[in-house]
Amino acid sequence: MTTDIHHDETSSKVIFGFWAYILTDFIMFAALFATYIVLRNNTFGSIDASQVASLHYVLIQTMYLLAANFTFGLCLVASHSASKARVMLWMGVTFLLALGFLRMEQHQFCHLIANGYTWQTSAFLSAFFTLLSIHGIHVIVALLWMVIVAIQLSMHGLTTTMKTRLTCLGLFINFITMIWIVIFTLVYLMGAI
Repeated sequence: MTTDIHHDETSSKVIFGFWAYILTDFIMFAALFATYIVLRNNTFGSIDASQVASLHYVLIQTMYLLAANFTFGLCLVASHSASKARVMLWMGVTFLLALGFLRMEQHQFCHLIANGYTWQTSAFLSAFFTLLSIHGIHVIVALLWMVIVAIQLSMHGLTTTMKTRLTCLGLFINFITMIWIVIFTLVYLMGAI
């Protein structure tokens, strides 16, 4: 009984601490969004937001990330029903969807760079590449985190500690999905207008 109370208290503190991290990360993204808004019209005769990528392409990319967020939610539901196999299945599906999202972002970057549009071309492209790269790094961290959690899960099973780690990973995936929705709206939708 006291062991369960101790695990619950520890889990609550870990999750609270992770929320504090998310808030500091949000502040960083707020600064990046503010920088992008200030620099978005400084194209220096180069391409602007409407020419960066087609809205259709980015919408498909967005669907990948939203689907990854949904499948990780199914992973968390499976963890509460103590189904290790289903947790691994949904985490694997989430991993593949997030990898697809990242691959589409990489393709977009390679296309821009191949056409001579780099972060050095204009202030707009500098802010664009920085904002999307920082978000992409967060997606890479989520992918690595999923691999580590999957290894630990296969070794230790669905312990209270593993459920806490899955909860924190879920918070992180929700956070990067919300940040992407702001990027999609601010960069692509408003850029298309």
